[in-house]
Amino acid sequence: MLALNYSGFSLEVGTDEAGRGCLAGPVVAAAVILPENFSHSLLNDSKQLSEKNRTLLKPYIEEHALDFAVSYVWQDEVDKINVLQASIAAMHRAIDKLTQTPDFIIVDGNKFHKYAKIPHETIVKGDAKYLSIAAASVLAKTYRDSYMKRIHDEFPMYNWQKNKGYPTKEHRDAIRKFGITKYHRKTFRLLPEQLKLSI
Repeated sequence: MLALNYSGFSLEVGTDEAGRGCLAGPVVAAAVILPENFSHSLLNDSKQLSEKNRTLLKPYIEEHALDFAVSYVWQDEVDKINVLQASIAAMHRAIDKLTQTPDFIIVDGNKFHKYAKIPHETIVKGDAKYLSIAAASVLAKTYRDSYMKRIHDEFPMYNWQKNKGYPTKEHRDAIRKFGITKYHRKTFRLLPEQLKLSI
């Protein structure tokens, strides 16, 4: 059973990101403040949920959250600042976009930079422990998946609608065959043998 609150503050925001391990596309983060009476029997860490259940949860979270926001850090910036900094930047920007200022921030993982003067706590596997982080993980994943499906139409040979930009065998085989696109992260190890690819 996931807990609703860590800090005791009513305006506690949970934040999480999706897409850190991908070879293509943005890192996407969400920030979610839930009301004190929030519950949903399906809500869990988005990685534990089927795509169908994440899709069901997304509108429920958006309708019932006190506040939520989603932010993208695009692949060019990921290449410039590295993926860990991109993840933290995406979470900060999602919090920036909230209409309410949180009293406390809980973060999935173990790395975060101080945000304004708001206290925070990093929680390893937080998306499997706290509802607001789980809700943020669902929004980050569904928004990112939706974007990857849109750009799939532009470059269908990589099958991003299925692999979402993750380093599957199929994705890597397509990189070998077709090279890389403007959506690929150029600083990532796109192929195990590190072929020089024409951009």
